Amino acid sequence: MNNVIDVMLNRVSLRKYDDRPISKEHLDIILECAMRAPTAGNMMLYSIIVVEDEKKKEILSRTCDNQPFIAKAPLVLVFLADYQRWYDYYIQSKVPEYCKAKGIKFEGPSEANLLLASCDAMIAAQNAVIAAESLGIGSCYIGDIMENYETHRELFDLPKWVFPIGMLCLGYYPKDCKKVKRERFDKKYIVFTDKYDESYKDNIEECFMNVEKRFNKENSHGADNMGQLHYAIKTGADFSIEMARSVREALKNWNSEIIE
Repeated sequence: MNNVIDVMLNRVSLRKYDDRPISKEHLDIILECAMRAPTAGNMMLYSIIVVEDEKKKEILSRTCDNQPFIAKAPLVLVFLADYQRWYDYYIQSKVPEYCKAKGIKFEGPSEANLLLASCDAMIAAQNAVIAAESLGIGSCYIGDIMENYETHRELFDLPKWVFPIGMLCLGYYPKDCKKVKRERFDKKYIVFTDKYDESYKDNIEECFMNVEKRFNKENSHGADNMGQLHYAIKTGADFSIEMARSVREALKNWNSEIIE
């Protein structure tokens, strides 16, 4: 065991923070570590917005599925899948003219580019998480930043080929904080050798054993089991429906359109 592994194995999501602001020294370290993350072709297909405006944090606490703790987080980082920078570079470099001379189609960013940029952004975010954790700064991922695309686009002046794929709330651990690590799926249901393994279907109750433990009939919203309840509060919930709509709207920009 070394310090890095110890940090990774003991990290938990933190939603209640000490009142201290994040020091500039620690913020700089977190951002530098994020920017040293692996990236496709060294293109760094992401940008990071440090949200300092308290009004904007308050808006995010509402637009991201009404989570008040977001507004109270000492530090909020929005990670953007960003192909706009490279597209503009291609234009400045007269790539369309080059393509025309060579008989090559010049296309705008595609859905594949969005997925690649999303990978870049979230790898950088995880580097930020581990760096922060090593400094005594807890974090919580907010996937709900993918909701309300139009609102967030306006809030952060996002250009066409930029999409907010993830957000982090960060703050120092409170002195009285007691870490509670949530149980994960058993390794045998997650890690396979050489090919996908569907044998979990023969042991699905065992596979979802830790999930099933959370079922409470008295607070089940009319569900008969945890599968029904989980769908109701996650996949079938209003925030999930809004997220799907929001992503579909954003995808209209990432359609491999040919630029004449």
